[in-house]
Amino acid sequence: MHEMSIAMAVVAQVEEAALAGGANAVTRVELQVGELAGVVPDALAFSFELACAGTVLDGARLVTRSEPARARCGSCAHTWAVGMPPELRCTACGTAADVQLLAGRELRILSVTWEDGTDPAAAAPTREPIPEEA
Repeated sequence: MHEMSIAMAVVAQVEEAALAGGANAVTRVELQVGELAGVVPDALAFSFELACAGTVLDGARLVTRSEPARARCGSCAHTWAVGMPPELRCTACGTAADVQLLAGRELRILSVTWEDGTDPAAAAPTREPIPEEA
């Protein structure tokens, strides 16, 4: 199951960035996963939970955003949704010789949410009360 190696790589990258940023807990990781990336979402979620154990990501929520596969025909410039199983023959002119895959193989970290360990109330500026407020 390659989802475990993907999860471990994501956790390692996020943990490195989070610790460098002063985080004490990562609460959410959002990934973009292409339709053709060959990733089973449930297997990735399960693997992510295991890979997070004992790290600053322990308990973090994984959110995956699916990226539909799209292709472009070099002959007629038509673009189309490739789908699953992938249709790599132009849906407009029928050619398969000059087709470029535009999207669908992505696997990237889109965003990470973490807590940096500072008390927001302590960081807020304070002021002396106005006599009418006291």
